Amino acid sequence: MAAWSPAAAAPLLRRIRGLPLHHRMFATQTEGELRVTQILKEKFPQATAIKVTDISGGCGAMYEIKIESEEFKEKRTVQQHQMVNQALKEEIKEMHGLRIFTSVPKR
Repeated sequence: MAAWSPAAAAPLLRRIRGLPLHHRMFATQTEGELRVTQILKEKFPQATAIKVTDISGGCGAMYEIKIESEEFKEKRTVQQHQMVNQALKEEIKEMHGLRIFTSVPKR
């Protein structure tokens, strides 16, 4: 019988859990997630939802940001994303990638 390995188990675990393996199974945020969230809260005080997820496996190289704010109202998606990029301009210098999802609260 072959020895168990994470690589061999990965396809089975994905089917069972329905989640990518890099998805953290705990509720606490990383230091980087907390830092980016705090900056976004300061830059977008009208935000009704901000979710920052480190999608690099915890090293802080790539984040996914979901933010809902009235400040995006009547702005094109590219303008909304530019606003987020501007808010995080110093942090982005240290990142390899960034996924941004923006929206306006529904009434």
